[in-house]
Amino acid sequence: MAAEELIDFLDGKGIKYVIINHSSAYTTSEIAASAHIKGQELAKTVIVKIDGKLTMIVLPVKYKVSFQMLKEYTGRENIELAGEDEFAPVFQGCMVGAMPPFGNIYGLKTYLDKTLTYDEEIAFNAGNFHQLVKLSLRDYLDLVKPEITHFAAA
Repeated sequence: MAAEELIDFLDGKGIKYVIINHSSAYTTSEIAASAHIKGQELAKTVIVKIDGKLTMIVLPVKYKVSFQMLKEYTGRENIELAGEDEFAPVFQGCMVGAMPPFGNIYGLKTYLDKTLTYDEEIAFNAGNFHQLVKLSLRDYLDLVKPEITHFAAA
């Protein structure tokens, strides 16, 4: 979902949001600094395979996925990072690594790390490396309906 499609989707749902344009940045730390967003608000997406099925993981930019915690939560042992060649075709119009955290739109189960629920807002890439979308956490949760658990490690 390219930025324009994401905006159309949010507008169609009547969601209030802010678009933050920033200089091109490719690491999550650079993006947070460039856009002046707190680390606990800025979400990143990681695509994993759980028992061979693509799954979206959403966590704060400053954290990494704890595969052990994810295995304990899901009860699955076969969890691994998905390769770009495996997930890029699913995210048509998005730059790899800048996918918005709307797994439901892409037909992917979505897990959200509980740490992202400690703030009232959430920000994330808009499908590219120079725009962020910021909206209320409540609206995000209502739209995506992710499973919320703790799987992020510093």
